[in-house]
Amino acid sequence: MIRIGLAGWGDHGALYPPGTGTQDKLRQYGKTFPIVEVDSSFYAIQPERNYEKWAQETPASFGFIVKAYQGMTGHQRGKPSHESTGAMFEAFIASIRPLREAGKLKAVLFQYPPWFDCTRPNVDELRRAKERMGEMPLALEFRNQSWFSEDMRERTLTFMEREGWAHSICDEPQAGAGSVPIVDVPTHPGLTVVRFHGRNTEGWHSSGEPNWRDVRYLYHYSREELAEWAGRLVRLQERTEEICVLFNNNSGGDAAGNALELAGMLDLGYPELPETPLQLDLFDDL
Repeated sequence: MIRIGLAGWGDHGALYPPGTGTQDKLRQYGKTFPIVEVDSSFYAIQPERNYEKWAQETPASFGFIVKAYQGMTGHQRGKPSHESTGAMFEAFIASIRPLREAGKLKAVLFQYPPWFDCTRPNVDELRRAKERMGEMPLALEFRNQSWFSEDMRERTLTFMEREGWAHSICDEPQAGAGSVPIVDVPTHPGLTVVRFHGRNTEGWHSSGEPNWRDVRYLYHYSREELAEWAGRLVRLQERTEEICVLFNNNSGGDAAGNALELAGMLDLGYPELPETPLQLDLFDDL
């Protein structure tokens, strides 16, 4: 099964009819896509009531990929947000309880930073994270090429398979050590995640700039690029039960359109974007 969705549901203007309020966007989103990535969980551990609300607002078959809190993946700077690492993990696990109970949690996505390279201490850190999360479904995404260097690629994939990590496969700019190539190999029989970050090589290194979010994911996938991925996804289906595809290239509003274009190539039966009403020229008759 292939599910296609977007990173977040609030910033995809093309997806919503005019006048759609913020409080209605997730309900409207669920009429088009069967899965979504929760990004807000990376910046702060969300209140349990948020997940309870989101579970209620989505169809029974809907699924969530929830990004691990930044303190759990080594992104957090400054003063720790919790008394201990254990307390932080416990708070995160407690927060997503409503999604787990509703059967809507597809995975928690652990996306590690560019400086998290392939070293023994970091391998041990992955083991500790997996142990803390228990039997929860987890996906793992790297942002450092050393994990997939020629001499480490197979060892990394074998480690992920043995430890029970689903592979989050990236389509992203090839922009040096702080990016990874497309490694379209599943590591879990039940789930594979594919995330489209765009191919804006110049913008990839814009972190720290005031408008970095407006630049980094500014990219529109061509039909040829999506067709190539349609073939990959069909092949991946032979080796994993479910594939969750997430488009994150929304700096220019391209994610929803690209996602639906790919869904059309795969004959998934997703609806089209709502039509934009025509602007009537008030002065036609003058």
